[in-house]
Amino acid sequence: MSLGFAAVNYITCKEDYKERFEELFTSRKGAIDKMPGFRNMHVLKPQTDDNSTYLIVSYWDDESNFKEWTQSEAFIEGHKRGFEDITKAREQGIEPPMTSDFKTYAILTN
Repeated sequence: MSLGFAAVNYITCKEDYKERFEELFTSRKGAIDKMPGFRNMHVLKPQTDDNSTYLIVSYWDDESNFKEWTQSEAFIEGHKRGFEDITKAREQGIEPPMTSDFKTYAILTN
């Protein structure tokens, strides 16, 4: 039996993009906080020099609540600045400043 749902986004940033990435999250508008079924979110910063992957962990009542978030206008607006950075890099023919790998999990314990 699941006690909820967690989505983990593994975001790897180029060294010169880390400050910008952190600014994007610390200045977020908080739209996710108002979504039905949303419980909490943690942005985890790597603590070793050889690690450039941040973890964004969001907790939900269930998977359907999370999917509603990812399909919402609030999601698009909330990610707009980061998406613009990636688009700009691609238009310039350079590697994007960050990459993302998403995984989802059922919560087994509190």
